[in-house]
Amino acid sequence: MKEETSKLLDKAARAVRAAETLLAHGDADFAAGRAYYAMFYAAEALLAETGLRFRKRSGAHAAFGEHFAKRGILDPKFHRWLLDAFDKRLMADYTAESVITPADATVLIAQAREFLDAARQYLAPCAGHLGAPARRGRS
Repeated sequence: MKEETSKLLDKAARAVRAAETLLAHGDADFAAGRAYYAMFYAAEALLAETGLRFRKRSGAHAAFGEHFAKRGILDPKFHRWLLDAFDKRLMADYTAESVITPADATVLIAQAREFLDAARQYLAPCAGHLGAPARRGRS
C-alpha cells in the first residue's frame, strides 16, 4: 500500500472518532461534517492507491463513482452516501441554524464507519506491497 493511501485511511479513522466525540458533546452539525470527511478521505485513499489524485472535490467524487461504484468494485451505496454526506455538510456549515439532528449525525457516522471498513477491506491485499507511482487526475 502506498504511504499516501495509509495516511488517508488513518485520517479517515481520525475523522470518524472526531465525529463521534462531537456528537457526544451535542454538536450534530460539526459531527456531520467530520463524518463526510471520513468518507471523503477513504474515497481519496482508494483513488490514490490506483494512482488518481484530484484538485477539486467534485473530481474526486466523480472519479470514485466511475472507478469504484459504476464498475461494481464497491457497493454503489458508498458513492450515494458520499454525495449525500457532502450535501449535508454544506447545509450544516453554511446555515446559521442547526439543521442536522443527532439522529442524522448518528446515521452519517455509521455510514462513514462502514465506508472506511469497505475501503480497508478492499485495500487489505495492498497492505504489504509498494504501489505504482501516482498520476494526476483531470479535475
